[in-house]
Parts: sequence; structure tokens; C-alpha cells
Amino acid sequence: MKKKHHHKKKVSSTKKWSAKLHLWFGLSVGLIVFIVSLSGTLYVFKDEVQNSLRKEAIYVNKENVGSKPLSIEVLREKVSLELNEKFPLSSVEIPLDKAKSYKFLYYEKNKKGWNYFDEVLINKLVYVNQYTGEILSVYNEKYDFFTLLKYIHWGLLLNSDWGKYVVGIPVVLFIIMLITGIVLWWPQNKKMRKGRFSFDWKNVKTWKRKNYDLHNILGFYASFIALLMSVTGIYFAYPWVKNTFNVALSGSTELPKEKEIKSPDSLLVKNNAIFDLTAGETRKLYATSSSFRIPLNGKTKKGKELKNIPISVYGQDGRFSERNQLVFDKYSGKLLANKPHQKLNNAEKYANANYDIHTGSYFGLFGKIIWFITGLICTSLPVTGFLVWLGKQKKKGIKNVQ
Repeated sequence: MKKKHHHKKKVSSTKKWSAKLHLWFGLSVGLIVFIVSLSGTLYVFKDEVQNSLRKEAIYVNKENVGSKPLSIEVLREKVSLELNEKFPLSSVEIPLDKAKSYKFLYYEKNKKGWNYFDEVLINKLVYVNQYTGEILSVYNEKYDFFTLLKYIHWGLLLNSDWGKYVVGIPVVLFIIMLITGIVLWWPQNKKMRKGRFSFDWKNVKTWKRKNYDLHNILGFYASFIALLMSVTGIYFAYPWVKNTFNVALSGSTELPKEKEIKSPDSLLVKNNAIFDLTAGETRKLYATSSSFRIPLNGKTKKGKELKNIPISVYGQDGRFSERNQLVFDKYSGKLLANKPHQKLNNAEKYANANYDIHTGSYFGLFGKIIWFITGLICTSLPVTGFLVWLGKQKKKGIKNVQ
């Protein structure tokens, strides 16, 4: 009788190239993927942790709630005199909940700084009782745990202008790794599907096999959300990604530019109660919102001079997706423009929502939990992947010796 020859099925060229790219990119950017994934994962529940730790600063005494708040200008002067910083206050966030305190922010950047610590000159958050003027607490956000996590995740604590590319390039390669990982995972027949969806370790004794399954199976389940996290991440880094979204959602590469609005009754002398006028009007227009932010130093976060007073109104705590925009004349306090969230085009709505999608907050607490678990898996992938490669190298070494 003739012996039957069992021929191994030929591996497709797609899988061969997928395996090579997966390995090369994994070895080259695995460490950065590990750092970015871990920092992003730990950042997910930032709001919940901070709200719990800062409870006494966030809320004012109940006995003060019924009284009239002091003017923003008076509060601004009190904070400036007491803290005596060399930089001016940059903004104030005012909650619609009367039981919550005002948040004054000091923020100044030096674009020439090559790393985060040289670039960010000051980032201090001051909680103030708006009814008494008492400073409830001061947090140096520059050295806050979650702020450092954010900037590690964003650019490995390098200058934000080019640090985002140091992280952005590995993330693009990680996207390719996720796609090639799905190709490699994809079973060739029904028989092979059984071991691809769940762990079956009853007869498995070696750690190598268990490690391989952890990389293979967990990687598959995490890959689709990880792709979403990665694409929303590089949206911040690369203009071409943002432009692609803009074209797909609104038919234009650029978002609608804000027109320069001038009020005919602007005064040459600034009204001292300008911030209170704008705050009062904002409360009337968006009474059911969460909070709104007023710039105090006449500049944007990037240092550009503001020709008017733009106010961002946030619909929910810890969310940027539902954001309304008001513009007031910086001399008279007259309302010049009101752009509610509902009137934004799809590209503008997505631009506001991208951060929330990236962090999982767009989908509520359930989304954050899923994003956190996915982040943990993404953090583990470079480790389990490296161990798979190391195991194969040792096996090759043993064969060569024999």
C-alpha cells in the first residue's frame, strides 16, 4: 500500500505579508504602544476620580447658595491678589448648578520649550466660592497625575507641536498591526474556528500556548474598538485625517470659519461689568446646560488675541460633544452670535465629539468601562506579542544546536 502524504496547506501571500508587517512594526514601536496604551487607559476615569477627591472644593457651603454671587471682576481681583502669580488669569468656568464653585484657570505656554515642563509655564486651577470670594482650593495641574498621563499619552512629554508626531507615527503603525492581526487571526476553515473565540486550556500545560492565546484571542476582541480609539487619536495629530472626516461628513476639507463680527455700538472704553453681562445672558439662553467658560485674558489657549468674547457652553459634565458657542462684543457685552449645537454641520459636531469618542465618555459609564478594558488589552499586546516572538527565537536556537 502506498503511504498517504499529508501536504501542508499553503499559506496565502496575504497572510505571509501580514505576519511580516505585524512582526516588524510590533518590534519597532511596541514599547511606545505600551506606554501610550497604559497612559490612556489610566486616564479614562479621570473625571470620576477627581470629582471624588475634590468634592470639598467643587461644592460650596449650602448656606451660601441662596445669596447673590459676587461679580466675576471682583472674584478675579481677589484670586489675582491672593495668589500673586506673574501671569494673568486665562479663563473662568461657571457651573449652572448654584451649589458648585467657580473654577478660575491660570494657563500659559512657551512654544519654544522642547519638553512639556518647559512648554507649559503655568497650569493652575483655582476653586472659588462665588458667594464669599473664599478660595476653596488651588491645584497645580501642571504636575497633576492625570495631566501628566494626558501629556505622556499625547506626546511622551515632548513639545506638543512635534511630540504628537512622535506618538502619531507609532499609532498609524499600530492601526496596520491591528488590521494584519485580524488577517492572521482569521480561521481558514470551520475546524480552526473553535479555538479562535475562547480559551480552552484543559489540556494545555505550557505558558507559551496560554500566552499565544491571550495575544490572539484578546487581541481579536479588542481590535475593533482599538481601531476606533486609534483613528480618533490620530485625528488630533494629522490634519489630513481631520480633513478626510470633514470631506466625508460635510463635503469640505475645512470647518466653517468664524466670521469677524463687529458691533456697531462698541464702546471705546470697556464696560467693567462685561463678564457679568455675558454670564447673565448665557445663563438665560442655556439654563439647562452644565457649565460655560469665559476667557479672561483676551487670548486663546494658543496665545492668539481674541477680537470678541467667545463663550463655550457645555451641555453635560465631562463631555465636549454637546457644545454651544456664543460670541459677545468685548466692549459693550452685546450678543453678536449664537451657534447652538443643533445648528452645527456634521463635521463640526464630529469635531466636538471626537475627544469624547476617543475616551469612551461619549457612550457614558458603560463606554468608559469598555474603553478601559480595551485599553488594558492593548497595553498587554506588545508584552504578549514580544513573548510569542521570544519563544519562537528560542525554539529556532534549539533546532540549530541539534
